Amino acid sequence: MTYDEIRRSFARQSMMTTLGAEMTELGEGFATVEAPVHDGALQQHGYGHAGLAFSIGDSAAGYAALTTFAGEVMTVEMKINLLRPCAGDRLIARGKVVKTGRRIVVVTATVSAVADGIEKDIALLQGTMIPV
Repeated sequence: MTYDEIRRSFARQSMMTTLGAEMTELGEGFATVEAPVHDGALQQHGYGHAGLAFSIGDSAAGYAALTTFAGEVMTVEMKINLLRPCAGDRLIARGKVVKTGRRIVVVTATVSAVADGIEKDIALLQGTMIPV
């Protein structure tokens, strides 16, 4: 799949559109997805919701995996470790491929919150993708 095809695939995700997410980087084995922490993505304490971090982390990892396969991929499983509250106005998820096998791809993503120009890691994801 070409990088243009991958970007068109990302653009078809209504969830990413709803979150205001954008794919900002794409290369062999990596992808970066960014999203604002807007009023519709907060939890009850005023921090960004973990679901926002998970959603863009999963997408970043999935599109990183897609750079190593000819067709589309889907998440088989994904684990998240939440490191600190999502305090910031923007999240950056950096997905990367750890290992590509014949039928699965092991991936990770680090999600950082940006506040006052400073990035702090807020979540780590690890998962498995399969081609569909």
